[in-house]
Amino acid sequence: MIKILMIEDDAELAEILTEYLAQFEMQVTNIEDPFLGLSTLNTENFDLVILDLTLPGLDGLEVCSDIRKRYDIPIIISSARHDITDKVEALERGADDYMPKPYDPRELEARIRSLLRREKHDFETGKKPLKEQQKDIYHDSDKSVILFKGEELTLTKAEYGILKYLLKKAGGVVSREELIYNVEAISEESTNKSIDVIIGRIRHKLGEIPKDPKYIHSVRGIGYKFTQ
Repeated sequence: MIKILMIEDDAELAEILTEYLAQFEMQVTNIEDPFLGLSTLNTENFDLVILDLTLPGLDGLEVCSDIRKRYDIPIIISSARHDITDKVEALERGADDYMPKPYDPRELEARIRSLLRREKHDFETGKKPLKEQQKDIYHDSDKSVILFKGEELTLTKAEYGILKYLLKKAGGVVSREELIYNVEAISEESTNKSIDVIIGRIRHKLGEIPKDPKYIHSVRGIGYKFTQ
């Protein structure tokens, strides 16, 4: 039985989806209150989360960030908010998929199975895909280490958290504020200058040439962009 936590305040939609997914051995627990939803995730084990964005008391994007900080669990956003900004931000905050309402429940069921197949494959193989291993830098999530050209990097918790986040967002621009917000090892009282100092240390460990970096590029007035 697949156990799903749904955080959705539309009771009618939640009932429809719960009854439909039950046909496919998917047991849905729906919680309308986002705070209670997070509490439930703390006390029970689930295979996947379906999350609405428009919730009472706490925006779904905040809920998404909170879940991703603490759990490695697939998250599907189910939302009537069609603005591309919401979709991009949800994916940046750790969502695995985004489904604009209304949608056919059959598509939701298919996407759930697709995500869980991928999770199962990663768990069973116990390693990163070959294309990841061939890169200069990749994150071995099973061992919680980052390898550089096949060798483990010696990193502080803050350095590890920042580089891990940059790897996750590879190709996109990441602001300093985003790093402060999403990296647990960094205090929310940290300044942009402190982020720059940590980035400098990471660059040194990667053998970066400051004026011509290969991996971590400065984006004037915003933050950084990781490429490889």
